[in-house]
Amino acid sequence: MSDSGDVRARIQKLLVTGDNRLKQGVAPEKVRASYEEALALAEETGLADAIRPLVEVRLADLRRLARGSPLDAPPDA
Repeated sequence: MSDSGDVRARIQKLLVTGDNRLKQGVAPEKVRASYEEALALAEETGLADAIRPLVEVRLADLRRLARGSPLDAPPDA
């Protein structure tokens, strides 16, 4: 795998780790740390424009949960 592919895989792993932590009820600080680490890695490698929107959505979900609001439900199929 190329260096770019390795970085993208690491970013994806951090995002999935944060998502899994959120689903498992892990402390919000740890969830946020995973997302922020993914964004920092993206910024270091010039991928921030592609990754930032993904992280911002996740961080907004964390803020909603902190206020006691549920996450957005998926649309009915």
